[in-house]
Amino acid sequence: MNETEQPVSETAASAAHEIRVVYSRLRRRLRETYDRGELTPSQTSVLSRLDKDGEASVVNLAAAEGVRHQSVASTVGALVERGLVSRRPDPEDGRRQLVYVTDGGHNFLEDRRRAGEGWLARALEEHCTEEERRDLLAAMTVLERIVRS
Repeated sequence: MNETEQPVSETAASAAHEIRVVYSRLRRRLRETYDRGELTPSQTSVLSRLDKDGEASVVNLAAAEGVRHQSVASTVGALVERGLVSRRPDPEDGRRQLVYVTDGGHNFLEDRRRAGEGWLARALEEHCTEEERRDLLAAMTVLERIVRS
C-alpha cells in the first residue's frame, strides 16, 4: 500500500475481490451467449466504442484503444466489409474520414445485447427466488452508486 491509499476493512477488500471475480465470469458467460466467432475481440471493441462514443477518426480510435493506427485501420476495414461501420469525410478536415456505426452495426449489437440479457433473465428466473432477484436489484443500485462516485 502506498502512502496515499487508505486502509480498507476486510469486508471491503473481500467484497471487491468477489465482485471482480464474479463480474469477470459473468462477462465471459454473456459473451458465450452471443459470440459465435463472428467478430474478433478488437473488432468487437472498436464497434462497441463507436456505438457508445459516436463517430471517430481512425487516429482517434487508435488512441482510445491504445493500439497502432494501422491495427485500427485493418479492424475498421473488416467492419466496413461486414457492413457494420461506414466512413464519411470529416467536415472539418477533408483529408480525414470519420468512422460510424451503420444501422446494420446497431442491429448487430442490439441482437447481441438481447441474447445476453435473455440468457441472464432466464438464468435468474430458474435459479433465484423472487427475494434473491430483489436483493440483486438492490445490490446493483449500490454498485451503480459506487461506479458514479
